[in-house]
This record gives sequence, C-alpha cells and structure tokens, in this order.
Amino acid sequence: MRLVIFLASLLITFSAFAEQDKYQFDDKEQAVRFSELTKELRCPKCQNQNIADSDAVVAKDLRDKVLALVKDGKTKDEVIDYMIDRYGYFVHYDPPVTPATLVLWVLPVLIVVLGFGFIVLRQRKASVKQTWTEQDEALLAKLIEQNQRQEQS
Repeated sequence: MRLVIFLASLLITFSAFAEQDKYQFDDKEQAVRFSELTKELRCPKCQNQNIADSDAVVAKDLRDKVLALVKDGKTKDEVIDYMIDRYGYFVHYDPPVTPATLVLWVLPVLIVVLGFGFIVLRQRKASVKQTWTEQDEALLAKLIEQNQRQEQS
C-alpha cells in the first residue's frame, strides 16, 4: 500500500514539474494578439496543427519569434506576412487566392460540368427520333404480310 502511495505521489510530482511555456507581455492587447497568431499559424513540421498546440521544436521557435515580433509592436498582418515570407503559404491556415490556388478550385468543378454536359449531349443524340418515310411503311407492310403467310402455312 505504501508503494502505491509513493508511486502516486511521484507521478504527481513529475507532472507538476512539466515544462510549460510562460510568456510575459507588456499589456493585454499583446497577449490577445499572440494568442490569435499562434492559433492561426500552422506548424511546418506537424500535419495540420497550429503552433499553439504543437510540441515540435520548430513550433516553439515560431512561438518565440511571434512573441518577439508582437513585443516589437508588429501588427497581426505584419507577423503573418513575415511568417509567409519565411515559410511559405503553408504556414497560414487562410492562404490568399492566387492563380495556382484558383486552378485547384476551379478545375475539378469544370471537369464535373463538362462531364455532365457530355453525358447530356450523348443522351440527346441517342434519343433523336428518325422520321418515318413511305419506304419504311412499305417495308413494314411487306414484313407483316410475310409473317401472316408463314403463320397460315
């Protein structure tokens, strides 16, 4: 029983010494801006995780850089531009619309619309009714007469 209590207290002690990032800000506005930025910027190493929640070393470095830029009085847009210049559009969750990203969004829709149009055109061509001529009527009458003769025989 003592061993269980000792292990439980040891576990609690180790969790109390867990390292957490503690950042000091000059005012409340800097803290809010820092919090917004760290939730809006993506960790370059992690798959779809922001730098506020990531434990990667590069995320810590990014948080430290964001802190330095915020303390220097940079606006949110200036910090985001700095990170995009350094890490590319991947680092921001809301990338701008560029010709390359526009193609990625428009091309699949265009393919679906063209495919649907192709299907509709093929159906229309297949359903076009041919005109019934007097030759067709004569051929039909001849076939009916032959069929009736065979049935009588």
